[in-house]
Amino acid sequence: MIQFDEKTYFYLLGIIPVMVLAFFFLQIWKKRTQRHFANPKLLKRLAPNKSSFKSVIKLVFLLAGLSSLIMGLVNPKIGTKLETVKREGVDIVFAVDVSKSMLAEDIAPNRLEKAKRLVSEIINQLASDRIGIIAYAGQAYPQLPITTDYGAAKMFLQSMNTDMLSSQGTAIDAAIDLATTYYDDTEQTNRVLFIVSDGEDHSEGNTANAVEGAVENGIRVFTIGVGKPKGAPIPIKRNGIVESLKKDTQGEVVITKLNEAILTEVADRGNGEYIDGSNTENAVEHIKELLNQMDKTEFEAKQFAEYQDQFQWFLGAALLFLFLDIFLLDRKTQWLKKLNLFNEHDDD
Repeated sequence: MIQFDEKTYFYLLGIIPVMVLAFFFLQIWKKRTQRHFANPKLLKRLAPNKSSFKSVIKLVFLLAGLSSLIMGLVNPKIGTKLETVKREGVDIVFAVDVSKSMLAEDIAPNRLEKAKRLVSEIINQLASDRIGIIAYAGQAYPQLPITTDYGAAKMFLQSMNTDMLSSQGTAIDAAIDLATTYYDDTEQTNRVLFIVSDGEDHSEGNTANAVEGAVENGIRVFTIGVGKPKGAPIPIKRNGIVESLKKDTQGEVVITKLNEAILTEVADRGNGEYIDGSNTENAVEHIKELLNQMDKTEFEAKQFAEYQDQFQWFLGAALLFLFLDIFLLDRKTQWLKKLNLFNEHDDD
């Protein structure tokens, strides 16, 4: 397992292609200038020991040295031992609504981005709980199974968008049914499902049955509302610019509203609580308190331990390549000159 201490330094690798392009254009400029000064045969006679290929080798050494130096700054670490550790926590699944109504901008920047920020902030407050993520619209899709890898959870969370599911609509029941398959530890007594949505539900009365099934499986269902009861239109954008607003079959602009009644009913049936997500800080703090009040169940988790720094190898390689670049001269090497591998002998 590899970790990187300072990933920001990866951006410095952008210097490499710039240097290659600069070298390429410099060589073109040199050749054009030399042609104005003298013809190629005369130049060979004036500088018989000038190598035509060592400048390329020096560039390769320089780029290799810089790349190694940058990797040394990044400081890769390798996990050399896989350990099984005991942890205590709660199994938490986040079901995030990715239907088109989540594009409404009645809450900045829009409902979906607000939902993603809420979940991300909740994850930041967790210590040893296991988490899973579900995306749902007209159907539910498993985004991330139960894991203790919070970094992976945030990565999958940020990739979620309203185009990831072809089936549109909002089927809360499908999200709940899928969530029940996430909890595979029979000894886990605290199972929590957070449904993050604007409350639109097109599952035609099946939600109540889904919630009952979840409760029977020991799952507490909480809901987090994003949006405003007043509602807002759904913008249709291209390249970040609003082209039009979503309309119904009669040509009227669709106004999507936060349905707190449905979310509250789902939470009540699921032995949970409805949470207003309009204020991120307050919502996250309240959820943190709720989770802290729950009994923690011990479970096993595998993780890499004894990570060892590897920067010294890259720094050593950087010094070697830079040393070679400095001491490699542009003149022809005599023994290579005798071999004439690059056809550098002067024409007779």
